[in-house]
Amino acid sequence: MNSGELKALLEEKYQKFNQPAFLEHDPLGIPHRFKRKHDIEISGFFAAILAWGNRKSIISSCNKLIYLMDDSPYEFIVSHSSPELKRFEKFVHRTFNSTDLLFLIEAFKNIYLEYKSLEPLFVPNSTDLTVKSGLENFHRYCFSLPFAPLRSKKHIATPEKKSACKRLNMFLRWMVRSDEHGVDFGIWKTIKPSQLICPLDVHVLRIANELSLLNTNKSDWQTAELLTSQLRKLDPIDPVKYDFALFGMGLEKNQLRR
Repeated sequence: MNSGELKALLEEKYQKFNQPAFLEHDPLGIPHRFKRKHDIEISGFFAAILAWGNRKSIISSCNKLIYLMDDSPYEFIVSHSSPELKRFEKFVHRTFNSTDLLFLIEAFKNIYLEYKSLEPLFVPNSTDLTVKSGLENFHRYCFSLPFAPLRSKKHIATPEKKSACKRLNMFLRWMVRSDEHGVDFGIWKTIKPSQLICPLDVHVLRIANELSLLNTNKSDWQTAELLTSQLRKLDPIDPVKYDFALFGMGLEKNQLRR
Protein backbone atom coordinates (compact mmCIF):
# COMPACT_ATOMS: atom_id res chain seq x y z
CA MET A 1 0.00 0.00 0.00
CA ASN A 2 1.53 3.32 -1.06
CA SER A 3 1.25 6.52 1.01
CA GLY A 4 -1.67 7.80 -1.04
CA GLU A 5 -3.66 4.61 -0.53
CA LEU A 6 -2.77 4.55 3.16
CA LYS A 7 -3.92 8.13 3.66
CA ALA A 8 -7.17 7.45 1.79
CA LEU A 9 -7.86 4.42 4.01
CA LEU A 10 -7.12 6.27 7.23
CA GLU A 11 -9.19 9.29 6.15
CA GLU A 12 -12.13 7.00 5.38
CA LYS A 13 -11.92 5.29 8.78
CA TYR A 14 -11.37 8.62 10.56
CA GLN A 15 -14.63 9.91 9.10
CA LYS A 16 -16.40 6.68 9.99
CA PHE A 17 -15.39 6.53 13.65
CA ASN A 18 -15.16 10.25 14.47
CA GLN A 19 -18.91 10.54 15.01
CA PRO A 20 -21.07 11.55 18.01
CA ALA A 21 -22.67 8.08 17.97
CA PHE A 22 -19.26 6.75 19.08
CA LEU A 23 -19.69 8.54 22.42
CA GLU A 24 -22.53 6.38 23.70
CA HIS A 25 -20.28 3.41 24.41
CA ASP A 26 -16.97 5.18 25.05
CA PRO A 27 -15.46 6.85 28.15
CA LEU A 28 -15.24 10.09 26.15
CA GLY A 29 -19.01 10.30 26.54
CA ILE A 30 -18.51 11.08 30.26
CA PRO A 31 -17.06 14.62 29.86
CA HIS A 32 -19.63 15.30 27.13
CA ARG A 33 -22.21 15.41 29.91
CA PHE A 34 -20.78 18.79 30.94
CA LYS A 35 -20.62 22.27 29.45
CA ARG A 36 -18.17 24.06 31.73
CA LYS A 37 -14.46 23.81 30.93
CA HIS A 38 -13.41 22.82 34.45
CA ASP A 39 -16.00 20.05 34.67
CA ILE A 40 -14.93 18.75 31.24
CA GLU A 41 -11.26 18.72 32.28
CA ILE A 42 -11.82 16.88 35.54
CA SER A 43 -14.36 14.33 34.30
CA GLY A 44 -12.27 13.83 31.14
CA PHE A 45 -9.11 13.22 33.13
CA PHE A 46 -10.73 10.58 35.32
CA ALA A 47 -12.47 8.97 32.33
CA ALA A 48 -9.07 8.65 30.65
CA ILE A 49 -7.21 7.43 33.74
CA LEU A 50 -9.83 4.75 34.38
CA ALA A 51 -9.93 3.71 30.72
CA TRP A 52 -8.54 0.23 30.82
CA GLY A 53 -10.45 -3.00 30.73
CA ASN A 54 -14.01 -3.56 29.55
CA ARG A 55 -15.58 -0.33 28.25
CA LYS A 56 -18.88 -1.05 30.01
CA SER A 57 -17.03 -1.42 33.31
CA ILE A 58 -15.02 1.75 32.66
CA ILE A 59 -18.16 3.81 32.01
CA SER A 60 -19.84 2.34 35.09
CA SER A 61 -16.89 3.34 37.29
CA CYS A 62 -16.83 6.83 35.76
CA ASN A 63 -20.55 7.28 36.37
CA LYS A 64 -20.12 6.19 39.97
CA LEU A 65 -17.28 8.66 40.46
CA ILE A 66 -19.23 11.58 38.98
CA TYR A 67 -22.21 10.67 41.18
CA LEU A 68 -19.96 10.70 44.27
CA MET A 69 -18.84 14.20 43.22
CA ASP A 70 -22.48 15.32 43.26
CA ASP A 71 -22.50 15.55 39.45
CA SER A 72 -20.41 18.72 39.75
CA PRO A 73 -16.71 17.73 39.61
CA TYR A 74 -15.18 21.20 39.77
CA GLU A 75 -17.33 22.45 42.63
CA PHE A 76 -16.61 19.29 44.57
CA ILE A 77 -12.86 19.47 43.95
CA VAL A 78 -12.46 23.07 45.14
CA SER A 79 -15.12 23.14 47.87
CA HIS A 80 -15.29 19.68 49.48
CA SER A 81 -14.96 19.19 53.21
CA SER A 82 -12.95 16.42 54.85
CA PRO A 83 -16.04 14.45 55.96
CA GLU A 84 -17.28 14.38 52.36
CA LEU A 85 -14.17 12.44 51.32
CA LYS A 86 -15.31 9.40 53.29
CA ARG A 87 -17.77 8.54 50.54
CA PHE A 88 -14.81 7.54 48.30
CA GLU A 89 -13.30 5.01 50.72
CA LYS A 90 -14.69 1.99 48.87
CA PHE A 91 -14.12 3.27 45.35
CA VAL A 92 -12.10 0.88 43.19
CA HIS A 93 -11.57 0.29 39.48
CA ARG A 94 -9.17 -2.56 38.81
CA THR A 95 -5.96 -1.50 40.64
CA PHE A 96 -7.03 2.15 40.97
CA ASN A 97 -8.42 2.57 44.46
CA SER A 98 -9.48 5.18 46.99
CA THR A 99 -5.88 6.05 47.90
CA ASP A 100 -5.19 7.06 44.31
CA LEU A 101 -8.51 8.87 43.97
CA LEU A 102 -8.19 10.87 47.18
CA PHE A 103 -4.67 11.87 46.19
CA LEU A 104 -5.85 13.20 42.84
CA ILE A 105 -8.76 15.06 44.40
CA GLU A 106 -6.37 16.90 46.71
CA ALA A 107 -3.81 17.41 43.95
CA PHE A 108 -6.47 18.91 41.69
CA LYS A 109 -7.63 21.21 44.46
CA ASN A 110 -4.06 22.55 44.69
CA ILE A 111 -3.84 22.91 40.93
CA TYR A 112 -7.11 24.81 40.55
CA LEU A 113 -6.29 27.14 43.40
CA GLU A 114 -2.88 27.91 41.88
CA TYR A 115 -3.39 27.63 38.10
CA LYS A 116 -7.20 27.78 37.58
CA SER A 117 -6.97 24.90 35.08
CA LEU A 118 -5.16 21.62 34.47
CA GLU A 119 -3.93 22.97 31.14
CA PRO A 120 -0.83 24.95 32.27
CA LEU A 121 0.76 21.86 33.80
CA PHE A 122 0.61 19.97 30.49
CA VAL A 123 2.00 22.75 28.26
CA PRO A 124 5.32 21.58 26.78
CA ASN A 125 8.48 23.66 26.64
CA SER A 126 8.37 26.28 23.88
CA THR A 127 11.02 24.46 21.85
CA ASP A 128 9.34 21.05 22.04
CA LEU A 129 7.76 19.53 18.95
CA THR A 130 5.64 17.19 21.11
CA VAL A 131 3.89 17.14 24.48
CA LYS A 132 6.67 15.07 26.06
CA SER A 133 7.93 17.75 28.45
CA GLY A 134 4.35 18.68 29.39
CA LEU A 135 3.59 15.12 30.46
CA GLU A 136 6.82 15.01 32.43
CA ASN A 137 6.00 18.32 34.08
CA PHE A 138 2.55 17.14 35.16
CA HIS A 139 4.02 13.98 36.68
CA ARG A 140 6.73 15.93 38.53
CA TYR A 141 4.21 18.39 39.93
CA CYS A 142 1.89 15.65 41.20
CA PHE A 143 4.62 13.70 42.91
CA SER A 144 6.31 16.74 44.40
CA LEU A 145 3.25 17.21 46.59
CA PRO A 146 3.99 16.15 50.18
CA PHE A 147 0.92 13.90 50.38
CA ALA A 148 1.64 12.01 47.12
CA PRO A 149 1.57 8.21 47.64
CA LEU A 150 4.20 6.19 45.83
CA ARG A 151 1.63 3.60 44.73
CA SER A 152 -0.16 6.21 42.59
CA LYS A 153 2.84 6.58 40.28
CA LYS A 154 1.67 3.53 38.35
CA HIS A 155 -1.50 5.41 37.42
CA ILE A 156 0.13 8.68 36.31
CA ALA A 157 2.51 7.71 33.52
CA THR A 158 5.51 9.71 32.32
CA PRO A 159 7.80 9.52 29.28
CA GLU A 160 10.72 9.69 31.70
CA LYS A 161 9.92 6.07 32.57
CA LYS A 162 9.61 5.17 28.85
CA SER A 163 5.85 4.68 29.22
CA ALA A 164 3.71 5.15 26.11
CA CYS A 165 1.39 7.26 28.34
CA LYS A 166 -1.61 5.96 26.42
CA ARG A 167 -4.31 7.27 28.76
CA LEU A 168 -2.78 10.70 29.26
CA ASN A 169 -2.17 11.10 25.53
CA MET A 170 -5.80 10.18 24.97
CA PHE A 171 -6.87 12.81 27.51
CA LEU A 172 -4.73 15.43 25.75
CA ARG A 173 -6.30 14.51 22.40
CA TRP A 174 -9.73 15.08 23.88
CA MET A 175 -8.79 18.47 25.33
CA VAL A 176 -6.64 19.84 22.48
CA ARG A 177 -7.88 18.80 19.06
CA SER A 178 -11.23 19.71 17.54
CA ASP A 179 -13.04 19.40 14.23
CA GLU A 180 -16.49 19.73 12.75
CA HIS A 181 -17.66 16.43 14.26
CA GLY A 182 -17.52 17.68 17.86
CA VAL A 183 -16.20 14.47 19.42
CA ASP A 184 -12.96 15.95 20.77
CA PHE A 185 -13.42 19.20 22.72
CA GLY A 186 -10.60 21.53 21.64
CA ILE A 187 -10.96 23.61 24.83
CA TRP A 188 -7.20 23.90 25.42
CA LYS A 189 -5.53 26.44 23.16
CA THR A 190 -1.88 26.56 24.32
CA ILE A 191 -1.02 23.09 23.01
CA LYS A 192 -1.09 22.55 19.25
CA PRO A 193 -2.73 19.45 17.73
CA SER A 194 0.55 18.89 15.87
CA GLN A 195 2.30 18.40 19.24
CA LEU A 196 0.05 15.56 20.35
CA ILE A 197 1.28 11.97 20.52
CA CYS A 198 -0.98 9.16 19.32
CA PRO A 199 -2.42 7.06 22.18
CA LEU A 200 -0.86 3.63 21.83
CA ASP A 201 -2.70 0.54 23.02
CA VAL A 202 -2.78 -3.08 21.82
CA HIS A 203 -5.45 -2.36 19.18
CA VAL A 204 -3.59 0.60 17.71
CA LEU A 205 -0.23 -1.19 17.84
CA ARG A 206 -1.59 -4.21 16.00
CA ILE A 207 -3.25 -2.19 13.24
CA ALA A 208 -0.21 0.08 12.87
CA ASN A 209 1.96 -3.00 12.32
CA GLU A 210 -0.50 -4.45 9.81
CA LEU A 211 -0.42 -1.18 7.85
CA SER A 212 3.41 -1.07 8.00
CA LEU A 213 3.34 2.16 9.99
CA LEU A 214 5.32 0.24 12.60
CA ASN A 215 7.41 -2.90 12.77
CA THR A 216 7.63 -3.60 16.48
CA ASN A 217 5.75 -5.23 19.33
CA LYS A 218 7.06 -2.76 21.90
CA SER A 219 4.47 -0.48 23.45
CA ASP A 220 6.60 2.33 24.85
CA TRP A 221 7.18 6.06 24.42
CA GLN A 222 9.62 5.61 21.56
CA THR A 223 7.06 3.56 19.63
CA ALA A 224 4.32 6.12 20.29
CA GLU A 225 6.63 8.86 18.98
CA LEU A 226 7.54 6.79 15.94
CA LEU A 227 3.91 6.08 15.10
CA THR A 228 3.06 9.76 15.44
CA SER A 229 5.94 10.75 13.17
CA GLN A 230 4.54 8.36 10.55
CA LEU A 231 1.07 9.87 10.90
CA ARG A 232 2.56 13.36 10.72
CA LYS A 233 3.70 12.57 7.18
CA LEU A 234 0.03 12.14 6.25
CA ASP A 235 -1.24 15.18 8.16
CA PRO A 236 1.45 17.40 9.74
CA ILE A 237 -1.09 19.72 11.37
CA ASP A 238 -3.41 17.13 12.96
CA PRO A 239 -1.69 13.73 12.91
CA VAL A 240 -3.50 12.27 15.92
CA LYS A 241 -6.90 12.47 14.22
CA TYR A 242 -5.90 9.08 12.78
CA ASP A 243 -6.19 7.61 16.28
CA PHE A 244 -9.91 7.33 15.47
CA ALA A 245 -9.06 5.25 12.41
CA LEU A 246 -6.48 2.97 14.03
CA PHE A 247 -8.49 2.35 17.19
CA GLY A 248 -11.72 1.85 15.24
CA MET A 249 -10.11 -0.62 12.87
CA GLY A 250 -8.80 -2.51 15.89
CA LEU A 251 -12.30 -2.70 17.36
CA GLU A 252 -13.67 -3.96 14.07
CA LYS A 253 -11.10 -6.76 13.96
CA ASN A 254 -11.86 -7.71 17.57
CA GLN A 255 -15.55 -7.99 16.80
CA LEU A 256 -14.85 -10.20 13.80
CA ARG A 257 -12.84 -12.58 15.99
CA ARG A 258 -15.67 -13.06 18.49
